[in-house]
Amino acid sequence: MVHLSTELLLQTLLSGILIGLIYALVAVGLTLIFGVMDVVNFAHGEFVMLGMYGAFWGMALFTLDPLVTLPLTALLLFGFGVLIYQVVIRRILTAPMLSQIFATFGMMILLRGLAQFLWKPDNRLVSHSLVDGKIAFSGLQFGGPQLMAGGGAIVVTLAVWLFLNRTRLGTALEATAIDREAATLMGINTQSMFALAWGIGAACAGIAGVLLSTFFPIFPEVGANFVLIAFVVVVLGGFGSVAGAFWAGIIVGEVEVLGGFLIGPTYKTALVLTLFLLVLLFKPKGLMGKA
Repeated sequence: MVHLSTELLLQTLLSGILIGLIYALVAVGLTLIFGVMDVVNFAHGEFVMLGMYGAFWGMALFTLDPLVTLPLTALLLFGFGVLIYQVVIRRILTAPMLSQIFATFGMMILLRGLAQFLWKPDNRLVSHSLVDGKIAFSGLQFGGPQLMAGGGAIVVTLAVWLFLNRTRLGTALEATAIDREAATLMGINTQSMFALAWGIGAACAGIAGVLLSTFFPIFPEVGANFVLIAFVVVVLGGFGSVAGAFWAGIIVGEVEVLGGFLIGPTYKTALVLTLFLLVLLFKPKGLMGKA
């Protein structure tokens, strides 16, 4: 049994919160798409990967820090998400669930293969970011990139929540998620709402990718490291719940970090997946999901 001092316990808990916030940001886009359209996007991790490569090439080609290119990367991923909806998803909305799964899974393989072809499978790193270094506080030490990523995740998640709950467009998006036929009768263009959901979902994943690029290696399969955890977060938080994804991301981050420290790093993923199965068995609608 590992003995934890108060300082070490606090350091571990805060580290779990920071990584959990990134998981939450990735999951927000995933749960938004599912909540509005009932479509499971297996290519969501590849949106994260594209965000990371956007940050890398911005630094490599134009010496622009990832934080500087973040707004442009988010805008490009938003447009890419809308394009994916118009070209692929719109055609399979009324298709059986199995067809939708195959379509998004095939898109995942395609995007991953294109990344390998264009940028090779080598690991790449963003060096000399504006947030490099460590910050010490009351005996605790944290990496600047991790703190920036956690803070950015809070800001973006809060912005999405405020958009959904405090704007007319967000209300229309929520109405479409609740009952698309009734929303259509009320004059809401549901196709535009679907495209908006995909755009916002892709943008959230892209922003997460940019924030991750400052401290995580970049390679074509990198999205797989986050999309599986994002599915766990979505299930735990409740399908379609942005607030649920936020809190569930923190819970999953704590389970992963604390479990990896107390039991062993090789078991941290197994602990997260065990949590996933327990939620499915005993609380399938999640923390804040609707029955």
